Amino acid sequence: MRVARFFVDPPLESGVHIALPERAAHHAARVLRLRVGDALTLFDGRGGEYAGVIADLARDSLTVEVGAWHEVERESPLAITLAQGISSAERMDLTIQKAVELGVASIQPLATEKSVVRLDAQRVASRLAHWRRTVVSACEQCGRNRLPEVRAPISIVELCDATRDAPAKWLLAPEAQTRLRDAAHGLGKGLVMAAGPEAGFSAAETAALLAAGYAQVHLGPRILRTETAALAAIAALNAIAGDG
Repeated sequence: MRVARFFVDPPLESGVHIALPERAAHHAARVLRLRVGDALTLFDGRGGEYAGVIADLARDSLTVEVGAWHEVERESPLAITLAQGISSAERMDLTIQKAVELGVASIQPLATEKSVVRLDAQRVASRLAHWRRTVVSACEQCGRNRLPEVRAPISIVELCDATRDAPAKWLLAPEAQTRLRDAAHGLGKGLVMAAGPEAGFSAAETAALLAAGYAQVHLGPRILRTETAALAAIAALNAIAGDG
């Protein structure tokens, strides 16, 4: 049976006893029905993972004895940054969750002209916290031991400035002439992939990305939804040039 995995922060150390965070403790005890003596795996997001055994279980707490550290990595060699136009809650959650499972190194949400969702300062903080919890859950599920960074939302202009020196930059666009499999030829580490929200990027945003050196790439003859396009591209890239 698959051993349950839990993220713990701050850094872990073999030979100590730690209390699982409330969310993890509840999931372990109430959902998975784990008991004293059961094995689990812990990771702190900094690489590698630790064996663990439940040492004590109370009503609202769960203590784990931390065992040996194992140098296990399941990262994609492509180190993709997904620059994703912010979409509606469920779609954005799905995109982030599956992008993490597919191995992206970081996620850069984009506040675009056509984004349905508009976030003020308070909502940005709330959504960032939510997205980061989604990342943790996805890493627990898929076996990754390093947490991809979710950055604060920025505009297209800010993205162009921030990625000026990126080794490879793609703009997913159904009207593009270049196929993904052709663009993937010779691709190294450090790709920035820009994907629009539900209505896509505006003409001005597209022009800015092209002027900043983003190459337009298409995924085939069908137009994909915002929550499908980037995921399909990442999966195809992993199969062609990554760890597929």
